[in-house]
Amino acid sequence: MTAQEPKNVPDPKMTPESRKTPEPSGVDLARVALRAAREQARARGDAAQQKTQARRGGGLRSGARADGRDPMALGSAINRLLTERGWEAPAAVGGVMGRWPQIVGEDIAKHCEPERYDEDERVLFVRCDSTAWATNLRLLAPTLVARLNEDLGHGRVQHLKVQGPAGPVRRYGPLRAPGSKGPGDTYG
Repeated sequence: MTAQEPKNVPDPKMTPESRKTPEPSGVDLARVALRAAREQARARGDAAQQKTQARRGGGLRSGARADGRDPMALGSAINRLLTERGWEAPAAVGGVMGRWPQIVGEDIAKHCEPERYDEDERVLFVRCDSTAWATNLRLLAPTLVARLNEDLGHGRVQHLKVQGPAGPVRRYGPLRAPGSKGPGDTYG
């Protein structure tokens, strides 16, 4: 190359096969070998240190420096457990159920409460104390889903399934006529 030619321009005479990354030279191979030898020596040193400590006092001891055997703060331990087990989403939704009045407002929270969350379908089931409140909440569902996703993260809740009040529990007892449907016989 001459002094006027740019250094980063590839040689036009080179074929695409010859432009590939060059094979590592002797210096590069020596660096790789040195790095591998250092890692192996470090691993052997750690193992030897553990054997020495085991001989001295019957087990590993915590020293002046922090290591993996030191106690953890409770919050850190819980966060680590949630991450390892993949429980972040259920824990976040559980937190929303605890903060339901702050998220939806006091008026709605008095009449509607979350029952459960289906993580597979990303559906939050909400039970209302009257059909009027259930209808009202169905109309507000898109707004509430957006507010919940803003709090939890995008896409955690895709649908809000609103249920009205549960019917009375059907009691079975000695005064029940065989084959009857209870109050359903009278009302349809």
